[in-house]
Amino acid sequence: MYKACTPKKKSVTILTLFCILLFCHFSTIAQQASVLDKTITLKLSGARIADALTAITEQSTVRFSYSSTQLDVERKVTVNFNNKPLKEALAELLGKQLKGLSVNGQLVTIQTSSAKGTIKGKVKTRDGKAGEFVTVGIKGGRAVQVDARGNYMLKDVEAGTYTLTASFVGLTPQQKDVKLTSGETVVLDFILSENNEQLQEVVINGGSTNKFSVKKTTTSAKMPLGNLENPQVYTTIPKALLNEQMVTEFSMSLKNSPGVYKIQGSRGINSDGASFYSMRGFRTEAALMDGVPSQTNGEIEPANIERVELIKGPSGTLFGGAVVSFGGLINIVTKKPVDTLGGEIAYTTGSYNLNRLTADVYGPLSTDKKLLFRMNAAYQNQNSFQDVGFKKSTFISPAIEYRANERLNISLNAGFYELQGTSPAAVFLNRVRPYIATTPQELNFDWNRSYSSNDLVMKNPTVNVKGQINYKISDNWTSQTIYSSNTRKSDGFYQYQFIRGAASDEMLERNISLQNSVNTSTDIQQNFIGDFKVLGLRNRLVAGLDYLNQTVNNSNSPYLVFDNVSGLVPDANYVKISRPAVEARLAASTALPTKNTGKNNIYSVYASDVLNLSDRLMAMLSLRVDRFQNKGLLNQNDMKLSGFYMQTAFSPKLGMVYQVLRDRLSVFGNYMNGFSNVAPVSQPEGSGASNTFKPQQANQFEGGAKLDMFDGKLSFTASYYDIKVTNMTRTEGVNVNNVNYNITVQNGTQESHGVEFELITNPVEGLNVIAGYSYNYSKLTKSTAALENRRPASAGPGNLFNSWASYTVPKGTYKGLGLGFGANFIGEHLTGNSAVTGVFILPSYLLVTTTAFYDTPRYRLGVKIDNLTDELYFTGQGVLTAQMPRTIAANVTIKF
Repeated sequence: MYKACTPKKKSVTILTLFCILLFCHFSTIAQQASVLDKTITLKLSGARIADALTAITEQSTVRFSYSSTQLDVERKVTVNFNNKPLKEALAELLGKQLKGLSVNGQLVTIQTSSAKGTIKGKVKTRDGKAGEFVTVGIKGGRAVQVDARGNYMLKDVEAGTYTLTASFVGLTPQQKDVKLTSGETVVLDFILSENNEQLQEVVINGGSTNKFSVKKTTTSAKMPLGNLENPQVYTTIPKALLNEQMVTEFSMSLKNSPGVYKIQGSRGINSDGASFYSMRGFRTEAALMDGVPSQTNGEIEPANIERVELIKGPSGTLFGGAVVSFGGLINIVTKKPVDTLGGEIAYTTGSYNLNRLTADVYGPLSTDKKLLFRMNAAYQNQNSFQDVGFKKSTFISPAIEYRANERLNISLNAGFYELQGTSPAAVFLNRVRPYIATTPQELNFDWNRSYSSNDLVMKNPTVNVKGQINYKISDNWTSQTIYSSNTRKSDGFYQYQFIRGAASDEMLERNISLQNSVNTSTDIQQNFIGDFKVLGLRNRLVAGLDYLNQTVNNSNSPYLVFDNVSGLVPDANYVKISRPAVEARLAASTALPTKNTGKNNIYSVYASDVLNLSDRLMAMLSLRVDRFQNKGLLNQNDMKLSGFYMQTAFSPKLGMVYQVLRDRLSVFGNYMNGFSNVAPVSQPEGSGASNTFKPQQANQFEGGAKLDMFDGKLSFTASYYDIKVTNMTRTEGVNVNNVNYNITVQNGTQESHGVEFELITNPVEGLNVIAGYSYNYSKLTKSTAALENRRPASAGPGNLFNSWASYTVPKGTYKGLGLGFGANFIGEHLTGNSAVTGVFILPSYLLVTTTAFYDTPRYRLGVKIDNLTDELYFTGQGVLTAQMPRTIAANVTIKF
């Protein structure tokens, strides 16, 4: 069990971490200095400079690098060194020809010209698309990442002969030799043997590859930044893994990330209607698509997912506070058009009448391959394992991209998703008395009952539209303009159960509401992304403006009690619930409906700079200023406007990274901030309490290490984080003039800290393994009396373990034949935890998944078993929702 850090201890911890980073950096400088301080004893007469350098090498083990065209190594010299430092000896030996010395390990580069050169060029895939995120570097020296247009540039390179390497995790590295003279610019292009689709999937032809390690994202920093350069922790789940696991539901994909737990499934309503997950002790949802707000009241279709990115910790600096949780964010990167013609059609069938059909078609629309197109579509229908229930969905997503020239790129995509089905069979725990049963097993309900009817249907259509213009202003600056629109609806019946009764848990109260709501989000961003030098130090900067408009329009019926039924024995009332019966009850109700409209605007400006203090030591400095303007909520029953308020939030982020082993091992530390706007409340008259508040603030300190070894075949991340939340509201009793009042105050606090580990490895050809573990300690340190010093139910389980291993025969007669096996351990979850009710525990459990497949260039066959051991398990926050028992699915995919 971790102990909470005091502010003093926390400061000492962070100071220690940064001292270690600085020590590592300056120890490297000291090591370089020690090479030049080596003493030389040498006596030569009439010898060539080349012979003198050879003699020094034999005596000191130091190697030299120089330009033979600029250094006159045939010149005869006479030297007499007696315990002279190497630096002084070289200065005397070379005289005016020496302009400088640089050290890399035991290699000393002799600079004979003050002018330096530049190496630049393009990196493209076999099909002509930019090789973004590929690393181009001087062997044994510094490196840069290829930008979105496929360009790279190495500036201020000393004259000499070098070997340049173009590499990326899972790709065959390419090497080219280049000779650079002073003041020269050499153009050197690379054409990868892979096409763009293979680059995206990180798959190479006929070679060993870590296909699950796709540590590339522009989302976490809003700029191209390598994993080992990034002081923040994130997990990337690529579509290669989703395909191998035959994912038919979005939440299945998140089982591959450490520290993520599905805490509640979709309920279809406009408030908290989407599926929710816990990350680092806080609830979050998949609310971003391609880096912009994109919420749903239903589910997310996995057919159009290129990869899922989970960015850990408070991320308000770059993403604001409207759709981002204090524990992190979930971003979905969609599939993009490519300039080769191809696609696939897949059909999946399985338990409970699962039928799923998907299609993915892409290619150029013009002969010059400037206009590209992609279309993804899906249809799915599946019944519940319970006596009643189903889900049916349709999805279509067209996307076009116009590559006008080397500087201008325009893209437009849309997603149209229609989900309809019954409400999940949710049983809410009693909230006003102590629990009698404290686990689902003690309730002894028949979990195959749904308590609903197939004609009580909720529809959740979601529409996303996004347009983006990228314009390369210069070699150093790019403009990025984004417009996005998100519309989500709830249209239909929401039904659930509540445990009632004072003496037992048997009675279930069935509740119903007819929902008709529309939520919209419109986002406009303008970003400027730069890569430049100031005083010789490299800066990678993103500066942006963001405008977000959100609206809500509710026209919902009141929530009504339909009836009460027994949860333990057969009940004659059980089958009486139906759409006609519910509509009759709603028509007879005299309770007021919920009819209101509301709107808010958020205006933001932000900037984030990654500064290379050296080729190994990097610092990140970021800040956001956010102005929130709530226009209020108009109650259409009485036409009264309430809730108008405005708030300003400042959100900083700091980070440092030191690469102990360049491009292989880095240690990092960060301070990250998140915020959430807090609406005013009505306080009791006479209490004198303020009804306005400040934004909630979450501050995280984190430190850890990242490892990327053996050409990407081993990736490992370990981190410890400590999050403190302040400005939480809570109720408190006060006495004013001998009158007692219950008021709302804003001095609540919460702490959440823990560790996370992630391992992704490809130990032998064909074998790929991922594994992760997380531990989280979370507590409401200052709250209402019923919740104080307790773990919040929204924090999820404290212990989580995930794993997946698969082996594919890499060559020979059975090439493409494979097996996969995964296990997820979920620790116990305190789904109810208060002084009023006591503790209700969802017990720990182990989920096992296995698959077998045969994958060829033209088709793929697969079969999968989920929940192999037929475990009975639940999700919910103060709610019990039984999950799917053992299921079997089979899939066939045709590729073209």
